[in-house]
Amino acid sequence: MIKEKKKQVVEDLKGALEDVKNLYLTDISGLNASETSNLRRTCFNQKIKLQVVKNTLLAKAMDNSNNDFGELIDTLKGNTSLMISDSSSAPAKVIKNFRKKSDRPILKGAFIEQTVYIGDDQIDKLVAIKSKDEVIGDIISLLQSPIKNVVSSLQSGGGKLSGILKSLSEK
Repeated sequence: MIKEKKKQVVEDLKGALEDVKNLYLTDISGLNASETSNLRRTCFNQKIKLQVVKNTLLAKAMDNSNNDFGELIDTLKGNTSLMISDSSSAPAKVIKNFRKKSDRPILKGAFIEQTVYIGDDQIDKLVAIKSKDEVIGDIISLLQSPIKNVVSSLQSGGGKLSGILKSLSEK
């Protein structure tokens, strides 16, 4: 790769890393063409950007970006692919589901909302992370539960009260 092309790749990666909130580094080496195609298709369907990168170029882009990737740069050995997603747990779910059929992809590390996770043993923690919309939904349902109880109590109590008043007025 010529020097100008490398600079352009580093700048493109740096631009992608500037706004990233959820980044997974994986090793997909050892997958055959069919498995790789299936992984790419699954990622596309889940709105995950999958890109194979050169470690040295990615390291330069990480160093030049405004995010602190910390120990994640140390994982850049061997074959590396990026998984970038708006959802924090979607790539982990894809990895976990894909590994039911294969031993790859292997999670090298992840950068989730300014937090760094290192190692393949973190996959279960990453799968369990709830997205912002899921957390908001949980909060709303928790807030609505007491209100629903009060409203249903008032409605049922109101029916009983009006029934009692009606029977008393008839006598």
